[in-house]
Amino acid sequence: MNPVILEIGIFPTYVYSEGFCEIIIIRSVYFFIIALQAVRRLYKRMKHLSVIILVFCTVSLTNAYVSEKDVIKEEWEAFKLEFSKLYEEIEDSFRMKIFMENKHKIAHHNKLYITGQKSYSLAMNKYGDLLHHEFVSAMNGFKRNYNESLSKGSIFLSPSNIKLPDKVNWTAEGYVTPVKDQGSCGSCWSFSATGALEGQHFRKSGKLVSLSEQNLVDCSGKYGNEGCNGGLMDQAFEYIENNHGIDTEESYPYKAKQGRCHYKKQNRGATDTGFVDVPSGDETKLMEAVATVGPVSVAIDASHESFQFYSKGVYDELECSSQELDHGVLVAGYGTSKDGKDYWLVKNSWGTSWGENGYIKMARNKENQCGIATQASYPLV
Repeated sequence: MNPVILEIGIFPTYVYSEGFCEIIIIRSVYFFIIALQAVRRLYKRMKHLSVIILVFCTVSLTNAYVSEKDVIKEEWEAFKLEFSKLYEEIEDSFRMKIFMENKHKIAHHNKLYITGQKSYSLAMNKYGDLLHHEFVSAMNGFKRNYNESLSKGSIFLSPSNIKLPDKVNWTAEGYVTPVKDQGSCGSCWSFSATGALEGQHFRKSGKLVSLSEQNLVDCSGKYGNEGCNGGLMDQAFEYIENNHGIDTEESYPYKAKQGRCHYKKQNRGATDTGFVDVPSGDETKLMEAVATVGPVSVAIDASHESFQFYSKGVYDELECSSQELDHGVLVAGYGTSKDGKDYWLVKNSWGTSWGENGYIKMARNKENQCGIATQASYPLV
């Protein structure tokens, strides 16, 4: 390295850069000795500093390793606190392992989402400590009846001379009550049914009244429904028609378990006079019904882990079945995403911490994906 010559007074000074310090050489014996002593002192300090740096790095690496384990534990504790989970020691370890495995699956999927290979992202939620079959067993309570006719109601007739809008959102129009939570009870069918009736009641009266799912869980057994073990929306509409009403949510609150029926006529919030079935498998007919009538009850295949942890985007699950339906939900509208993907706007009954504040956008015009048009219906009021 060539020195840089500086003129300081009468002594030419040579400066060599050595990274951390500069060595100054002055053409003078006296100043040379002084400079040499300074360099020796600096060298000793640098050796001492090197040891300190080495020790610091070693300690830091050790702390980083410990912190990684601590972070995992802290994430698990935070998860339990957020969702009020409490386990005995042995089960706690088991559930934490499931939690971490689910986090890994979510992270893997989201890498594909970030790179554009998936149209929707996943996120950890209150179901993160459940094995998938536990989740499906607890949450998906739609029971399709293959032994009887699926269509007992009136048949939907397409409206004539009507241009359908490109986008519909009945939630924004005031037809839909806030997202509810079915808890660990397979009563999704009851939430789908009340959602459709709440919309039709609003359409007729201009009043949005939250209706009682518990009324359906407790009282519609003789129509084929099985409370927390599943049911059908059409059977719920049939019960409401023959019962001449359903109570309000306020008068007959949800318990997430089946109990004794205590419907009271004076607490009735709405009624229906029958129901309409949309032609099975026809997304165009479903679109017509949603656009011209209001929110529609539908059944879907929600048996996949991707649905369990859905967070945002247009849900496009290639493994979805159009026939094996296990979950009742409410179509509250439809539209097209900014990147050109058609979707159904669907209200779920798993609380607002799931999905997009309790909603999911499901792929539309994809050959009846997830069976969204297989068993669609709405009540008559």
